[in-house]
Amino acid sequence: MDNNAEFEFKKWLDMHNIPYWYIHQDIDTFSSGLKKYFTKRPDFFLLIPNFGFILIDIKDKKSAEKYEKFFIDSDEVEKYLNLQRIFNLQMWFVLSNEDYHYKTWFWIPMSKIAKTGLFFQSKDKGNMCYSIPISEFIQVSYDDSLERVFTKFLILPQEILGFQANEWIAV
Repeated sequence: MDNNAEFEFKKWLDMHNIPYWYIHQDIDTFSSGLKKYFTKRPDFFLLIPNFGFILIDIKDKKSAEKYEKFFIDSDEVEKYLNLQRIFNLQMWFVLSNEDYHYKTWFWIPMSKIAKTGLFFQSKDKGNMCYSIPISEFIQVSYDDSLERVFTKFLILPQEILGFQANEWIAV
């Protein structure tokens, strides 16, 4: 495992008996055929019974000190969006850090970052980033199961649905 967050996430998966494959990050295990698609390799392949799977990239990341936001490098987001678009794969970021003792995980689908994140240039490093409010993430505690992610994710806002739940659609 490359960092503490990956190791702690693996422990969370094992505790909840969630099937997964850890994707080894050695250079020799990255297909040369993928390079032409400008993609990146995620950390985990989560297998979800009766649903399929999602790809997860774990980040050991702190929120911005003055704001309740996470900043995520735009190049990395674009590479994962390529992976998602080209191969029709669902790609998510899952973030945590030592400040949370890896007991709170912040989940967000890659497509939501591109839709809701503010695109800006970082003052300290000069790279382009997305600024995403913590409220846009699905927060999952150590005791929560994977069901929390899908329960929160599947509750779609009315503006996405195009009508209120109590309205009937005339055909």
